[in-house]
Amino acid sequence: MTSRHGRRTAAPTSSTRVNRRSTAALALAAVLAAAAPAARAGLFDDDEARRRIEALRQELSQQGRDNEARIARLEESIRNIGVIELVRQIEQLNAELARLRGQLEVVANDNQQIQKRQRDFYLDLDSRLKRLEGTAGVPTAGAPTSGATEVPAASSGFGPRAATKEDQAREMKAYDAASNLFRRNDFPSAIDAFRAFVKEYPGSALAANAGYWIGISYANMRDYRNALAAQEDLLTKYPQSPKAPDALLAIAAIQAEQGDSGSARNTLEDIIARYPGSEAALKARSRLAAVRR
Repeated sequence: MTSRHGRRTAAPTSSTRVNRRSTAALALAAVLAAAAPAARAGLFDDDEARRRIEALRQELSQQGRDNEARIARLEESIRNIGVIELVRQIEQLNAELARLRGQLEVVANDNQQIQKRQRDFYLDLDSRLKRLEGTAGVPTAGAPTSGATEVPAASSGFGPRAATKEDQAREMKAYDAASNLFRRNDFPSAIDAFRAFVKEYPGSALAANAGYWIGISYANMRDYRNALAAQEDLLTKYPQSPKAPDALLAIAAIQAEQGDSGSARNTLEDIIARYPGSEAALKARSRLAAVRR
């Protein structure tokens, strides 16, 4: 065999070709042997990554479920707090309502007691007046038939001091104020007011009326000594007053109330003798007849 430069070379034998093939095969095997661990390592790395990714996915999923559960518990707690607060407020309102009902019952009971005392008072007054009617009776000019003590009238005219309309208005206002106290059964205040009226307007045509109601106020308070003194003072200061017969009738009633029936009869007979045409005389005759029965 001739080479490119013209030198002769020996032709390759079969053994030489075999050796070359073996060498190439060994080289290929070495390359494959070297590449096999890397391939196996790559495969193993992919599996580990997939496992880790899956584990991470499961962890994230579990964490999500835990967060949802935690949020649900928080929402339930918030709802429970709202319900508890509502229940507490309802309980407070119920307690306040119960307290108000209790106060209302107390007020209603007090009102019933006041009404009962008022009824008892008027029944007692009515019974005393009826009892006095059987003896001498408490005299009142035009006394109401209900048994309540007469309220003084304020239409009897005015005295010398009522020179002007302003004076008349002040005089009437003072008398009405005392009368209103009497109407409210505030007898101590009525006495003070009537006394102040008499002191301020001694010449008034209503001065005798004021003195009469002072005596009646004392009688309603069962202070018979001062009641008797007030009526006697009226007779001394105003003997010609239209209230004089009523004052005597009041004296007779006081005497009868104190158990002095003889003096009560004498006073009733004196009324009939001194004021025969008066309304007080008519009452005196009726009561005197009742005493004699």
